[in-house]
Amino acid sequence: MLKYIIPLILFIIMAVFLAIGLNLKPSEIPSPLLNKPAPVFSAPKLQVPTEKLTPADLKGQVWLFNVWASWCVSCREEHPVLNQLAQRQAAVIVGLNTKDDPAAAKNWLESLGNPYDVSIMDQDGRIGIDWGVYGVPETFVIDKKGVVRYKHTGPVTLESIQQIFLPLIAQLQGEQ
Repeated sequence: MLKYIIPLILFIIMAVFLAIGLNLKPSEIPSPLLNKPAPVFSAPKLQVPTEKLTPADLKGQVWLFNVWASWCVSCREEHPVLNQLAQRQAAVIVGLNTKDDPAAAKNWLESLGNPYDVSIMDQDGRIGIDWGVYGVPETFVIDKKGVVRYKHTGPVTLESIQQIFLPLIAQLQGEQ
């Protein structure tokens, strides 16, 4: 009798964990960076590789840090939304082109439009690792003091722009 009950109990436990896992939302993955200073980097700019960008260059500004790649299908889905957000000029948008060929990335921006005030290269993915990136696309909101205030995993949507990003950016722009 016991040899039938133990597998049944194990099956029930596994089914419960499966049900919990299926109800999780990947866009709500918490980040250990929230309310902490943005990780430091110095990366070459995509358009001018001889110039570098660091978070210190962005102090005093609210900025979005969008991790993208030309090979990313979800990035293509969110790209028109980022172009619309860029037109609002609500915040500086910095792109982190990760694990990508610079020529392919430049072609992507030329053909689909460039929402980024600046895009930097992370060909080996080290900057993404420091930021805790699970996959592309991911977008972070950083305040004027250089503190990470929000992380969005997955493609940015018009709904998330209206309901999350714009209200948060407006709040952060009003802070000293």
